[in-house]
Parts: sequence; C-alpha cells; structure tokens
Amino acid sequence: MGASSNVGNNMKSATATYEGFVGMIKVAVPVISVIVLFVIYLIA
Repeated sequence: MGASSNVGNNMKSATATYEGFVGMIKVAVPVISVIVLFVIYLIA
C-alpha cells in the first residue's frame, strides 16, 4: 500500500512540528509570565 511508504516522512514532519511547538512554548511561557506579573503589579 502507498500509505506505508510515507510513514517515515510523516514521522519527520510530526517530529518537526512537535519540536517547533516545544520551542514556541519555551519562549511563550516566560513572556506570558512577565506579562501576568506586570498586570498583577498594576492591580496591586
């Protein structure tokens, strides 16, 4: 079947997507934390 020959390509694509997502989370969490702390400072 043709689908089984694309398993390697699908895994490469899935791995790249996952690594991109993890990299984005590593940047977004500290940025969001700083924004939240700033808003809490403004409110307090």
